[in-house]
This record gives sequence, C-alpha cells and structure tokens, in this order.
Amino acid sequence: MERDVLGEGYEVVTLPLGALPAGTGPGGDNVAHLVRHRAEKPVNGAVLYVHGFVDYFFQKHVAEHFAAAGYDFYAVDLRAYGRSLQPGQVPNFVTDLTCHFEELDAAARIIRDEDGHSRLTLMGHSTGGLISIMWAHERRDDNVLDALVLNSPWVDLQENWFMRTVGTWAVDVLGKVSPTAVVQNGLESPYGLSLHRDDNGEWEFNTDWKPKNGFPVRAGWLRTIRRQHAKLHRGLDVRVPVLLLRSSHSLLKTKAWAPEAMRADTVLDVRQMLKWAPKIGQHVTVVSIEGGMHDLFLSPEAVRERALKETVDWLAGLNSRDRIVE
Repeated sequence: MERDVLGEGYEVVTLPLGALPAGTGPGGDNVAHLVRHRAEKPVNGAVLYVHGFVDYFFQKHVAEHFAAAGYDFYAVDLRAYGRSLQPGQVPNFVTDLTCHFEELDAAARIIRDEDGHSRLTLMGHSTGGLISIMWAHERRDDNVLDALVLNSPWVDLQENWFMRTVGTWAVDVLGKVSPTAVVQNGLESPYGLSLHRDDNGEWEFNTDWKPKNGFPVRAGWLRTIRRQHAKLHRGLDVRVPVLLLRSSHSLLKTKAWAPEAMRADTVLDVRQMLKWAPKIGQHVTVVSIEGGMHDLFLSPEAVRERALKETVDWLAGLNSRDRIVE
C-alpha cells in the first residue's frame, strides 16, 4: 500500500477491476481504491466502509474512532467515485448496481486473506447501504461477513406514490434505451451546503470528487437502484446481525439551506428505513438518532458521537455474546 491523500496513518491500494460492456459503466479504466487505517491493537477485527452517491471516503474521525475501539478500518472508493474517478469517465455511473460486488469482493479478500482478519463488519451509507445489503444477501453462504451496519441506507424512493410507481416504470423504460440520459441535475436538497466548512458545515473534502450540488442522476443508474429496491421489498435473507441507524426525522422538499437542515435527514425518508428494515433479514436492530443529518457520522458533534457510540456498543455486544475476538 502507498500513502493516501488523507496523510499520515492512511494507506491506499488500487484495485484493478474487470471491464464493463460498453454503455453499462463509466467508461475508461475501471479501478477501485481501498484505504486502510490501522488500529494499535486490532482485537475486534476489521470494519469496511462503503460510501454513498456523490461521495468518497474522507471521514478521518470515523476511521480513528473505530481504530481506538480496536478495529482496523478500511474504506473503499467504488469505481468512478472519489479516488477511483478516472479522466473521461461518467462520474458515479453504472447500469447494474451489482457490478460493485467486484469491489467488495476484492476488498474482503485483502482484509481476510492478506491482512488476516477473521472478523469483518461491513458499514454502508445511503446508496452504499443499499449496495452493502444486496452484497450481504448474495454472499450469505460464503461466511465472509460477520455484521452489517447501515448509516441512513437508501431503501426506497423518497417520492410520492405516483413517482414511486408510474415514475419508476418510466425510468425503467428510459434507462434501458438511453441509460446516460439525465433525469435530475444534481442533488435537489440543502444537504451539500450543510457539510463543507466553507458553507455551513465543518468538513473539508475534495469538491471535484464530491460536488456540493452533486453529479447528474442518470436514467440507467436510477433504473438499477429501483430494481434493487424492488428486490429488497420482496424480502432478503441477510443472515448476519444488522444495525440500521437513521435520523429521528426527515426534512424533504426543502431546497434552500436553513439551520433545520443541520438536524434532519434532508435526502431520504427515515420512515421508509423503518418500514423496510424487516425485509433485510431476521436480525435487524433499528436505532433512531435524534437530530441526525443524512450522514449521521457527519452530524454535529454530540449527535455523531452518539451514532458512533451506538455502533461500537452494538458491535461490542456481538463480540461478547456470539464471537471470539481476534
């Protein structure tokens, strides 16, 4: 591994990926990147973090929190996201969400086979939560995963009935015939202005990799999202324990920034997360975080500390009850 852009204590390795058929992916060379932050004593195994849409891994405080709790921390930048976005590629675009399983498979092999961890927790945020759920379901017989943590996972379209039904049908047709057609020009929410320290937030990140107004949403990508939503809604069989963290409430359809945006999920409907949680598997714990933002770990300090503590405490309970630590 080489030194990562996050600086001292952070390493990164490039994961070469197979080519996708023309028109089904971002184009160019498909690679992913795996970031690693070592714990002084990784007695609890490893955590692998999967970011969301218009996102990449920059949350050093999350890595350091889990390292202090005895976990080697890893994060994957998926193909055409963040570190992995190559010149000429369509950002954050695939027509089959399951192609990202290749990235998770490669990361899991390094964590388990090369770094020797016998215990792996997968942690997914937003779209990364949906990807993580589907991967955990598809790999349920492989004994590759021990626990799944979801940070505001995207489990349904946060729109009215008409858009969730007729709109989904229209996107399914358009996404097949014209997958790169733009159906939305970026994020229609004040969320981006709630994060960066130059605006109303406290975080610094690369706005070429994570634009404040987002990247265009394309029909082929939204088509595969909705198909994965439908599969989840029919019921999955994730067999490892699942912790689903969500904000206490949502603030949707608000485009202008206001202080209330710092205390609510302005991207997804938290009621949908509660509704669909039982469809993930038989062992799902849902925890509501009062005043949480969409990314609970980027919420104001007291809120994010509670979300992080809830996660570490839940994992500690699994370790003491069901597992032998490394």
